[in-house]
Amino acid sequence: MRLTATPSSVPAGKVSLRAYNKGVLAHEVVVLPLPAGHAPGRRVTGSDGRVSEAGSLGEASRTCGAGAGNGIAPGSTSWTTLTLRPGRYELLCNFPGHYSAGMYAELDVTG
Repeated sequence: MRLTATPSSVPAGKVSLRAYNKGVLAHEVVVLPLPAGHAPGRRVTGSDGRVSEAGSLGEASRTCGAGAGNGIAPGSTSWTTLTLRPGRYELLCNFPGHYSAGMYAELDVTG
């Protein structure tokens, strides 16, 4: 399991994220700020195999649609449009066990 951000750096402002699921399981992409000094993939997972989504700026998790839903089906696309300030963000799949299996990526937003 993996998640990649291409490009990995974008200018601040309105950003549209498109998530294409190449896998065989449903996934999602949640956008969380990444605090200074923290590396992606280091969030604490709970007993449910998920990380806290407190502070989430949005997600792409609706098959063939924008915004939140029940997951992106294999072979499908989802998207979300956000206004992001300069900083570092972590994109992650928060389905149980997916984050700890490596489904996260850093997105850098420049000023």
